[in-house]
Order: sequence, then C-alpha cells, then structure tokens
Amino acid sequence: MSKELIERRLREVTGRLRRLREDLGVADEQLAHFSGEADEARIRALVSETPGSDREHRDAQRHAAAMTRHRDEVRAEIESLERSQDELLDQLQEQG
Repeated sequence: MSKELIERRLREVTGRLRRLREDLGVADEQLAHFSGEADEARIRALVSETPGSDREHRDAQRHAAAMTRHRDEVRAEIESLERSQDELLDQLQEQG
C-alpha cells in the first residue's frame, strides 16, 4: 500500500474515532439518565404495586438496556478502529 493511501486511511480512521468518542460520551450520559429513570421507576413500582407502575418500570428498563447495547457497540467499534489505526501506523513506519 502506498504511503499516501496509508495516510489518507489514517485520516479517515482518526476522524471516525473522534466522532465515535463523542458518540460514546453522549451514550454514557444517556445511559446514566435512562438507568436513573429505571431505578426510580423500580422504586415507584415497589411502593405502589400497581400494574401501571410495573409497566413503566419495564419500559424504563428496556430503554436502559437498549442504551447499554448501543454504548457497547460504539465501544467495540472504537476498539476495532484503534486496532486498524495501529496497523496503519505500523505500515507507515515500515514505509518510512
């Protein structure tokens, strides 16, 4: 692979990593919010013992679980891109 191609791919990977890290920060904030809501809904469900409060708790828990999955996917993509970045840097070093 040519040095120019490696450098272009490195810029692309770096840009994607930057955006994904920003997305991860947002996902972490949203997860904290949804987890807090799920905890509050759980407590309300325990105290009120009504079908509506139990349903609210399940819904809030589903939202928190979905955000956890999303955050884990973003983390996995970041790890994959970091490995790609390392490989590209190794290739660039071999070129120079």
